[in-house]
Amino acid sequence: MKRLLLLLFISAAGFCLAQTAPMVSNVTAAQRLDGSRIVDIWYDLWDADGDLCEIELKVSVNGGVSFDLNPSSGLLSGDIGPDVASGTGKHIVWNAGGEAFRLDGDQFRFKVSAEDEPSPGIPSNFILVEGGTFHNGTSNITLSSFYLDRYELTQAGYEQIMKENPSHDYGVGPSYPVYRVSWFDAIEYCNRRSIQEGITPCYSYGNYGADPDSWPTGWNANYQNQNFLNCNWSAPGYRLPSEMEWMFAAKGGNQSLNFIYSGSNDVDLVAWYNENSGGVAHIVGLKVPNELGFHDMSGNLWEWVWDFYFATYPTSDQTNPHGPDYGTCRVNRGSCFHGQGSFCAVTFRNIGGLATDIYYGVGFRVCRNAPQD
Repeated sequence: MKRLLLLLFISAAGFCLAQTAPMVSNVTAAQRLDGSRIVDIWYDLWDADGDLCEIELKVSVNGGVSFDLNPSSGLLSGDIGPDVASGTGKHIVWNAGGEAFRLDGDQFRFKVSAEDEPSPGIPSNFILVEGGTFHNGTSNITLSSFYLDRYELTQAGYEQIMKENPSHDYGVGPSYPVYRVSWFDAIEYCNRRSIQEGITPCYSYGNYGADPDSWPTGWNANYQNQNFLNCNWSAPGYRLPSEMEWMFAAKGGNQSLNFIYSGSNDVDLVAWYNENSGGVAHIVGLKVPNELGFHDMSGNLWEWVWDFYFATYPTSDQTNPHGPDYGTCRVNRGSCFHGQGSFCAVTFRNIGGLATDIYYGVGFRVCRNAPQD
């Protein structure tokens, strides 16, 4: 827990401010002169991790020796309490005149503190993929560490966030992977889940911010609107993996045994595909996992990734690549229950389709950044 500290000293003449926290700046405070005894406090707040902060105000009656009085929550408003985001011009309004104690004399001191609210813990079904370097068939790719869901996103998981289950006809149930979802649907899911869990989202749409409820009507109706979507790759929220992150994880990361498929050279051990699936998707996690513990990265469902599709990879070595800056179609990886066995190879690429396209054989899995040393 990081602790930000700001001390406010009050006397009959007014306030004197002493700031000891480097992440709080430009603090000003004043008691209103209209007889209301309302105190206004302004400050700027910055958190290096982009986490939300919890702001607290306490009062000392002994010159700052101890801070034993807690202003009534009902008399505080503005940027106080939990879930305060970094930014400038933060404003606390304290109706001090409504308190049972009075602010007279030179022994009163005020302490405003902010505790960093860490992002919720990584879900138990996420696996840490340690950063490393691998060859993608064209060049060497170096990746930072990240977390990735060991399973394709389930219908229950999708419905919990999106309040609907679009899957039908090819395997339905809470533990089946969600399908009939577009690339846009995957982006929206990631941001909504991040917001619900109090994590800074990765995606923003033009100047409309990160909350899909604030995005313009029809934002997901035209595939060309993908050009207005941006990804903050350093944000802690949920996101789609890049194509190279997906490939590295599917190959087994730094523990790779160079299997043809994700976890084996025997496709039937690790994949649901056209010769063993019965023409439907299957509950996640029934096949053998790969070296890192990931299931169904070969077969079951194609999985959307972030990248635009481009016919060939760059030939130069890259670090944390995110694909081309422009394009028409997005990539999906891994093949699905009605695909050929050869499509399940970890090296196989697919032109996934437009960002608006919905297929019965396509779903996704999500990832999050890992703290970097």
